[in-house]
Amino acid sequence: MKTSIAKLLGVLVLCALAFSLSGCGTYNRLVALEQNVNKKWADVQSVYQRRADLIPNLVNTVQGAANFEKSTLTDVINARASVGQVRIDPTKAPTDPAQLAQFQAAQGQLSNALSRLLVVSERYPELRATAAFQNLQAQLEGTENRISVERNNFNTAVQDYNTALGTFPTNMLNKMFGFQPRPYFQAQAGSERAPTVNFNFGSPAPAATPTTNPLVTPAASTAPTP
Repeated sequence: MKTSIAKLLGVLVLCALAFSLSGCGTYNRLVALEQNVNKKWADVQSVYQRRADLIPNLVNTVQGAANFEKSTLTDVINARASVGQVRIDPTKAPTDPAQLAQFQAAQGQLSNALSRLLVVSERYPELRATAAFQNLQAQLEGTENRISVERNNFNTAVQDYNTALGTFPTNMLNKMFGFQPRPYFQAQAGSERAPTVNFNFGSPAPAATPTTNPLVTPAASTAPTP
């Protein structure tokens, strides 16, 4: 009888040890996946910040063009200010979908304003001929493409992390240790349409037609989706 109890206790101890080791491995994996999500989020923040840093030089360059539409410049300046008002931790990916949606909406507004500025600039060949404008436009295009890449990388990291959270037996530990799923970047509604620019002031603006964002090359024009 005692021998049977001892064997049973031995089996239980081995099972507990195995579960403990498995739990440690699962916890460490979740930590690694979560850190990767935060790293990709920081990369996203970095490229968005690079774009924001380019805008003052772009505005100063465009202001030098005679009679350039002030409303277009004002839209860019205001959109950049709106982005700065969205407070979000640049080192930790948000857990609240509404917070990420607010951030994405502000960045999308800035993207649209920059697109309109580049479309309007077509009316100013003397501006487009300057080396400073050409350089800034090239940097903006490269940054927009990089934003698309980093957003896709972020969504991939979030997918790996969220999948791990929902997989058995990991899903038994994530609530215990406070691991939370992360929201994805979503494709912005209407992002496939270019902004409408009316060159015939005083007359109704024509309907927008589907096209790609002037800031993004075709290879990177599609917003990341989960």
